[in-house]
Amino acid sequence: MTVTTPAAGPRILLIDSYDSFTYNLAALCRTSIPDCHVHIIKNDDLTIDELRPYLEHFSAVVVGPGPGSPDNDSDVGVVRDIWRLPDDHILPVFGVCLGLQSFAIEFGAELRRLNVVKHGQISAIQHRGTDIFSGVGDVAAVRYHSLHVSTDGCDTVEALAWADDGEENGKVVMAAKHRTQPFWAVQYHPESVRTEGGGADVLRNFWQLAAAWTNKQRRTVRPWNAAAERTLGPSWPPPQLPRHLSTASASRVTTGVVEVPGVMPISICEKLGVQDESADFVLLDSAAQPGRFSVVGCLTASSMKITHYLGRDHIDVHENGAARSENLGASPAWDWLADFMRTRRAEGGIREVPFWGGLVGYLSYELGTETLSPSPTQEACNTSCRNPDVNLVFVERSIVIDTVSGKVYIQTLLPDDEAWVQEMSLLVKECPRSNPESRRTSPAKRRRKSTTTLPPVVTLPDRGQYISRIREAKEYLFSGDSYELCLTAPTHISVPKAVRGTPEKSSSWELYKVLRSRNAAPHSAYIRLHPSTLLSSSPERFLSYSRPPHLTCQLRPIKGTVRKAPGITRAVAEQALSGSVKEVAENLMIVDLIRHDLHGVVGEDVAVQQFCKVEEYKTVWQLVSVIEGKLPSSEHGPREMDLGWEVLRRSLPPGSMTGAPKKRSVEILRTLEDHPRGIYSGVFGYWDVGGGGDWSVTIRSCFKHASGAACSAAQKDSSTRVGATTEQWTLGAGGAITALSDPEAEWEEMIVKVESVIRAFGEVEFS
Repeated sequence: MTVTTPAAGPRILLIDSYDSFTYNLAALCRTSIPDCHVHIIKNDDLTIDELRPYLEHFSAVVVGPGPGSPDNDSDVGVVRDIWRLPDDHILPVFGVCLGLQSFAIEFGAELRRLNVVKHGQISAIQHRGTDIFSGVGDVAAVRYHSLHVSTDGCDTVEALAWADDGEENGKVVMAAKHRTQPFWAVQYHPESVRTEGGGADVLRNFWQLAAAWTNKQRRTVRPWNAAAERTLGPSWPPPQLPRHLSTASASRVTTGVVEVPGVMPISICEKLGVQDESADFVLLDSAAQPGRFSVVGCLTASSMKITHYLGRDHIDVHENGAARSENLGASPAWDWLADFMRTRRAEGGIREVPFWGGLVGYLSYELGTETLSPSPTQEACNTSCRNPDVNLVFVERSIVIDTVSGKVYIQTLLPDDEAWVQEMSLLVKECPRSNPESRRTSPAKRRRKSTTTLPPVVTLPDRGQYISRIREAKEYLFSGDSYELCLTAPTHISVPKAVRGTPEKSSSWELYKVLRSRNAAPHSAYIRLHPSTLLSSSPERFLSYSRPPHLTCQLRPIKGTVRKAPGITRAVAEQALSGSVKEVAENLMIVDLIRHDLHGVVGEDVAVQQFCKVEEYKTVWQLVSVIEGKLPSSEHGPREMDLGWEVLRRSLPPGSMTGAPKKRSVEILRTLEDHPRGIYSGVFGYWDVGGGGDWSVTIRSCFKHASGAACSAAQKDSSTRVGATTEQWTLGAGGAITALSDPEAEWEEMIVKVESVIRAFGEVEFS
């Protein structure tokens, strides 16, 4: 039976309890309910008195999942009132996870904790083939929950499906309905990419039942109007309206191409003077497969550098030895940067070269968390020894090395700059075809002999405290506040400065070469933008977006790593990674989170192109998934220039470095970690003047501040040990804590990650 609805199609109200899978659920509704319009509100946007008058415009309500407990008013907000509506306002409701729990306990079911938590795990669902499971066959469903309900002795709630967890949890209710009211709900997540059989089919059945109830009750759905639009906003996905674009014409890219197979980015950088520590320098280095293109920024005194600290109301612009501040007003730094790049569009470069010029640098972890959940301003404003949260340089001249074809592209955005292109073509041809350091004494040993006899001093995180915080994190998982928490801690390294030899020579560059040789990675980088220096051997691309037209955004989360060693074949690695319930669950949670982030910007066209595939890297095997999102073809146009930037803005911080649900996880991690992460677990990369971009997760990396200031108790202690003439390096590491995590094993995993970077410092002393 069908229901009479407005000509525009039925309207569904989706109540979001600050979950990280909400847009996935909205997309599922759009797939399952023909021609529907989904309007999304937070559970605390409106009181029930404010919401009630507008419910008559909706055909049904979907109560989404979320962190926390259904018996906590602050976790469910207006959801509790939905179940208490008077008879003349009741409408069909479908609940998911927290939605089921809230519904069930409201009508007398008992809330309990699972003995064994199920986060990112797949269970076979037993059902009777009735109601929302009518005509549904086998169901394999993804579960994200630590709480559940028992309907024993509850007359008003009828269980419809179960998961049999055996000795772990026994039979667990997976779906239920109200015996007299139009309320249905599932405990599992129908919107997960790995749920099979219990997703769209169940939503379609709910819609048919809802329509039948509506017709029987002769409920009238009122036409949508302007007042409802003002209060509840447009339906999802909202129309993609282009922003105001600059009338400035696009600049032209001038490119020279030389074929120099085997030329090393390291050699080119040294020809360009990278060893002058006083000058800024940027290298994005594909030092290992599957990386392909390396980007060298050829900076000059006129290269515009942009920095910003959270808590300040301005952007600092550095150019030609001078600095100026530009007020942000009420706008975030993101908008300023988008406006900046919109006026610097360029055309005419070689299409297959991913970078023609543009912004290069890093964005801090806190820049992402500030968008998601603002931190205390007094912490954000302390910049005496903090690295900037935005540190970017606009690159007008660049050299891009294609490590596959052997071609080198010399590019400039400056007019009448052909002479420089010719000069660089000759310089590149003169570069050695292999790394000269490979035939010499280890850079670490040579640096040690020419600078100091004192070894670097390493201060590791406190083991007892870290393990204690893992246990605290697990309690948050058991209570339903998060499904996964990426707990991290900083390690500090005090390196004595040069006391003889050639102190002007870049010790950080020598250090980067050692890191590159010992831990080569596809997303390596040397970024020296004063006051910050970042050395990276990151294996993980976060987000890449292609140039318009036909813009595609791709994210490649890594969760699961096995280091190569004798006997560790692909088969062994696959068993340890794709054969592990824990590793796959971690990866699945991040995949579902990323799908949500992409759906939130590009709309419905999001697909998982690869799920939990074991990929081979130079030193490790890794469990990698690939998620892609595309802008609808009708929306191609000028706005694509900054669409990828908008995806980046709304996807940070990386879900692989926080956990899910992201907002609540970020807030929990602030209570478990003593200091801001800063550069670590943010992103670095570029935004190309043609509209593309490529950003990597800042892991397996270390960084320093030019002042050498001791910014923490640990740094002060290590500084005292080696004297005042030291430079302070920081590297972060951690791991995804799940309900299956063993605290001792997580500590050991974190130390392994730390050691992969510490090796570059040669022989060290532990404090």
